[in-house]
Amino acid sequence: MSLAQMLKEALERGHRSRPELLAGDIGDPLIDEDQPVTPAAVLVPVVDRDEPTVILTLRPDTLRQHAGQIAFPGGRIDPGDAGPIGAALREADEEIGLSPGHVEVVGLADRYRTVTGYEVTPVLGVVPPDLPLTPQPGEVAGIFEAPLHYLLHPEHQLVRTAMWRGRERTYYEIMWGDRRIWGATAAMIVNLSRRLALTA
Repeated sequence: MSLAQMLKEALERGHRSRPELLAGDIGDPLIDEDQPVTPAAVLVPVVDRDEPTVILTLRPDTLRQHAGQIAFPGGRIDPGDAGPIGAALREADEEIGLSPGHVEVVGLADRYRTVTGYEVTPVLGVVPPDLPLTPQPGEVAGIFEAPLHYLLHPEHQLVRTAMWRGRERTYYEIMWGDRRIWGATAAMIVNLSRRLALTA
């Protein structure tokens, strides 16, 4: 069975057997359920290696929002996009030079709402190894891969708390070497791990 087929079957099985998961930052009092949200999408590119990895990006320190954070390629859904899948593929092409033709779309994971007003749909896809990816200056400071099973393993998904805007926030954090994956990206990984229920 191919990696894409295995992930697709696991995702479909997870959607059938589990309720909706994290809708927003864990217990975050700053999320106003009544405020308008901006639809967005990210691509979760799983690299088809003997030990599958996930492509992640490092945001530049100069960005107004999410500066220096680790993220999946993605952004807001534009009117001309073919839904979340179209937006995720377009953004991945623009941000890291990942051609849509190299992505085998597996399916959609759980939407996740952020404190910055975005409702993000993760699009799970499989890509070939060793593609010549190029970060877009101004949007992406670096590209790296982390092992899929490491990210999905619950023991690596740590719950942290911090003060933000005068209130205590609780969030997920995953450390991969010296890479700190946290916030919405980590939460989407946690959701995905619960859906897929893959063993490490």
